[in-house]
Amino acid sequence: MNDSTTPRTRLRLTRRGRAVFTTLAALPIAVVASVSVLGAGVAAADGGASPAAPLEVVTVGHGDTLWELAESVAPDEDPREVIADIVRLNGLDSAVVQPGQQIALPAVG
Repeated sequence: MNDSTTPRTRLRLTRRGRAVFTTLAALPIAVVASVSVLGAGVAAADGGASPAAPLEVVTVGHGDTLWELAESVAPDEDPREVIADIVRLNGLDSAVVQPGQQIALPAVG
């Protein structure tokens, strides 16, 4: 067999092929940029609560509940909202606390 008689073909991309490859190459960059922008938006939204706001750390006693703690910290506010803030502030999985657990509470101004 003589390879010199077989024409060599070159891979050529069509206009659509170039567009597809360019899109695939740019996709990870677009995803990273979107995540960065959305993450910054969440951080800016959380910025409403002043990070310099004073916190009071309490140790949960036997029989204490977040409801009681929320009422003691902010008696004029809806305890459900205060509990949600406490859960978020402490990174808790639920509103259940154990005796001896230390909980950060927003200090009343």
